Amino acid sequence: MRDDWQSLSASDLGRAIGAGEIDPVALTEAYLTACGAFPDTDRIYTMLTPERALAEAEASAARAKDGVRRGLLDGVPISWKDLFDTAGLPTEAGSALLKGRVPSEDAEVLARATRAGLVCLGKTHMTELAFSGLGVNPITATPPNVNDPDLVPGGSSSGAAASVAFGLAAAGIGSDTGGSVRLPAAYNDLVGLKTTHGRLSLQGVVPLAESFDTVGPLTKTVEDAAHLLAVMEGGKPVDLTGARLAGKRFLVLEPYSSDVRDAPGAAFQSAIDRLAQAGAQIDTGTIPAIDEAMQTTLMLFTGEAYGTWGETIEAAPEKMFDRIRDRFRQGREVSAPDFVAGWQRLRRLRRDWARETAAYDAVLLPTAANLPANAARLMSDDDYFVTENLLTLRNTRVGNLMGLCAVTLPTGIPSTGIMILCPQMAEPQLLRIAAAAERALA
Repeated sequence: MRDDWQSLSASDLGRAIGAGEIDPVALTEAYLTACGAFPDTDRIYTMLTPERALAEAEASAARAKDGVRRGLLDGVPISWKDLFDTAGLPTEAGSALLKGRVPSEDAEVLARATRAGLVCLGKTHMTELAFSGLGVNPITATPPNVNDPDLVPGGSSSGAAASVAFGLAAAGIGSDTGGSVRLPAAYNDLVGLKTTHGRLSLQGVVPLAESFDTVGPLTKTVEDAAHLLAVMEGGKPVDLTGARLAGKRFLVLEPYSSDVRDAPGAAFQSAIDRLAQAGAQIDTGTIPAIDEAMQTTLMLFTGEAYGTWGETIEAAPEKMFDRIRDRFRQGREVSAPDFVAGWQRLRRLRRDWARETAAYDAVLLPTAANLPANAARLMSDDDYFVTENLLTLRNTRVGNLMGLCAVTLPTGIPSTGIMILCPQMAEPQLLRIAAAAERALA
């Protein structure tokens, strides 16, 4: 692949296609060739889909020639996490429990992307059934981290992140239930958008905990994330022109911003300083609602996850990675009355959060309180696995519990991110803030 193509954002590739500078077929062939030459492609992709990709690229090329392109990203090749159904092709969600599962239709978001002219390069590896933030999966494959081969890539959308970070896709589509878009994005120096629950269709998406599951892109730029969001919901992209930080008021949430390890703490402070220099007003404070909501995490997430998968797991428990299986089994002890009461409590706490953050344009946090864990040690040390997984997910889970939309941006320090959180369905506001912050952090 031409080096300049590999370094371009999805949006820049789309503009070049529109200007007649790049042919979609040549671009798709270049990505497929790059995947074939990369030594760890089989750790990133569960499968490439060259026949589909080239057919879609040829259709895009014809539209470009006729001047009837369907949008900016028409002809741009992207990857899909292996929990999005693809018609006639395996979708196994990183688990031997689903081996041989072949859906008859595309997931709705994939179908929308195809109608918008995007090219499906293939399916990417993920944490088993999407139930960990680390990205390690001994059942199928653990994708590499772009900054250090000894470290995990973050999960559960691990292969999605790796495909973009290593230049094997222009963007990747993942899912986020507790941080699964934002964590691999942060650990691989990408932009990751967690959409509001319910904004994008979950039809044809293998569930983890459907009450929290969301779909979101992993990209090189905020602009790319905005365009992919528009494609997947069938709307118009947010206008990012003129976005600025001057006059914006942000809350840095304690103790989640200070109770972090040294490297992500230093990266976050550096990022905050740059946002302040660009004119943002930064306040620091606490919100008791989130501390109380964190106490519902185990019950609500594991209760729903085990309710969804318990029968399948217990039919063949030996097929699972034991640490993921044990995490699911924590949901066996959740009673129906406790689950209902937990959701009633969480809805009240979400109202409290909305009231206490109403004076701010966004809440800011380090995306993860730690750096990526050592992959080999995770496999040999049970306590290390549990400690690192819980700490990795702690900050991102704030967004899922409170029903927010959120984005992580690279700080410029490897494998660290700054997370911006906005109210539910406030993606236009979030993306404009993120675009201004992206410039301040560059």
